[in-house]
Amino acid sequence: MEQIKVMMIDDNIHLIDVVKEYFKNHEQIKIVAEEHDGLAGMEKLKENARDIDLILLDLVMPRKDGIYVLKELRKTQLKKKVIVETSYNTPEIINEVSRLGANYFILKPFNLKDLEERILTLMNRDESFVSSTIDEHHLQTTITKILHDLGIPSHIKGYQYIREAIKLVYEKPNMIGGITKELYPEVAATFKTTASRVERAIRHAVEVGWTRGNLGLMEEIFGCSVDIDRAKPTNSEFIVTIAEQLHIKI
Repeated sequence: MEQIKVMMIDDNIHLIDVVKEYFKNHEQIKIVAEEHDGLAGMEKLKENARDIDLILLDLVMPRKDGIYVLKELRKTQLKKKVIVETSYNTPEIINEVSRLGANYFILKPFNLKDLEERILTLMNRDESFVSSTIDEHHLQTTITKILHDLGIPSHIKGYQYIREAIKLVYEKPNMIGGITKELYPEVAATFKTTASRVERAIRHAVEVGWTRGNLGLMEEIFGCSVDIDRAKPTNSEFIVTIAEQLHIKI
């Protein structure tokens, strides 16, 4: 297999040096170019397009940022694989970089072994796999933001269970009719616990969120389910309603 030739566009010179050192003797991956802002990076990329297979692209940089580079890549029709590296993982950012053609999204600080695996995976998989990976990340990030906004803390057990349950119902709407017999057991299997513990932990998570969450957001999401006494929805109502909201948002 020919070496994968990588260009880094990132204003963190120390990070570039660390990545270059890691891949210095790698059999398949080689860092062949670097720039520290989007404008210079795009100019070098145009000059050396044939010698670059993949771009590691920071989003926040001086002069021109990573979004500029992604837009220019579309304009010039340079077909390069792009891994976006950033500290910002809001749904809006993920949507934007996905729409502009980024193939992967990796959060800083990242593990170099994870970066290596993503580069190799990206260069050896088809586009449908890449798109599904971005979609999966987007879905998880959107669910996480909703749960945080609803006041459900991430340190309680029910948080992980309810996040997985919402994801499953979003992906498999037929599970709506089998919350107890299908959904809870599948979540339990994922976390190596029992269905009854999943149900209790999710109920507790909903109760916690209902006492400390944003009433305005609750009314927006659950509508008439939020009465004057703030009567909380059942586990099923909570999971299904948020899954339906995701189909509207995503």
